[in-house]
Amino acid sequence: MSELNEKIELAIAKIRPYLEADGGNIELVGVTPDFVAEVRLLGACSSCSMSAMTMRAGVEETIRKEVPEIRAVVAINDHSVEV
Repeated sequence: MSELNEKIELAIAKIRPYLEADGGNIELVGVTPDFVAEVRLLGACSSCSMSAMTMRAGVEETIRKEVPEIRAVVAINDHSVEV
């Protein structure tokens, strides 16, 4: 899944500047065997009340558009999963 991770990282690179502009960031944690990308929202994004919208409208949409093999994207923050 190394090639898959690289494709996801390229997709994340497209949205990272927007997150950084608001004091946040994102990192790819991994990809599950059933093609779910797990990401961690960092900085201001981890506690932002708009993070769920950011995940759906920005992060998930971009990753799934760029990497159609990915079935879903979940945010993992403080050992919990947010969708």
